[in-house]
Amino acid sequence: MPEVTTRYAPGTPCWTDLAAPDQQAALDFYAGLFGWSGEIGPPETGGYSVCALRGLPVAGIMAAQIMDDAVTDEPAAPTVWTTYLASDDADATAAAVAAHGGTVHSPVMAVHDLGRMLVAADPTGAVFGVWEAREFVGAGLVNEPNTVIWNELNTTDPATAGAFYRAVFGIEPAPVEDVAGAEGYSTLTVAGRPVGGMQALPASAPPEAVPHWLVYFAVTDPDDTCRRLAATGGTVLQPPFDMVAGRMALVTDGAGAPFAVIRPSPLGETG
Repeated sequence: MPEVTTRYAPGTPCWTDLAAPDQQAALDFYAGLFGWSGEIGPPETGGYSVCALRGLPVAGIMAAQIMDDAVTDEPAAPTVWTTYLASDDADATAAAVAAHGGTVHSPVMAVHDLGRMLVAADPTGAVFGVWEAREFVGAGLVNEPNTVIWNELNTTDPATAGAFYRAVFGIEPAPVEDVAGAEGYSTLTVAGRPVGGMQALPASAPPEAVPHWLVYFAVTDPDDTCRRLAATGGTVLQPPFDMVAGRMALVTDGAGAPFAVIRPSPLGETG
């Protein structure tokens, strides 16, 4: 069902959010592109905005933290969508991440009574979030136009990444076989149900490409979506093309955050 009211099974992508250099500009961009509603939240939530479609939460947008160059040598964090994986115990997940070669970037923290979260990276460097739901289960509407439909891990080492997610979350990689155009692609499953995908970064990827989770948003017309996106400051990295899961395109928003849009074929729908 597209509407979600119960907790996601551990290991299932359950939420995505964006840290934007200009939060209001990002809210306006996605309101225009996907029809989301959202406004900058109150100070006690750090201004975090839960964007909604048909009154149901679909994604979060927050203001990126701006570091003072005089007090840090760390490079600015990239503007990206972060995929959150569900957990029944954030503390246990954090310990498992460290025990299996991952890195905890932001330790477990409570988000009021909504849940508990952390941010980590797998052994290949792909960053992800973890969400332990309490009052807030995560995305309340998925797999419909203008909502998240797929989350995909692009990595330099599928074998190492697969072993990590299996050990930490119980996610099982299942190679896609006998499907033209899907060579080297694996479906990520939880209790036998497809919840995402994994593939190796292609040899043609630019040198700056790093392991990452890519968020796919469903749309009814990728060509029209790309035209509207480009007209409002976004960039089309790979124009719409047909592939086994549907018609898709790779794009960025006005601040450079990459994501994919797809009109799924029946094979590409995850239900």
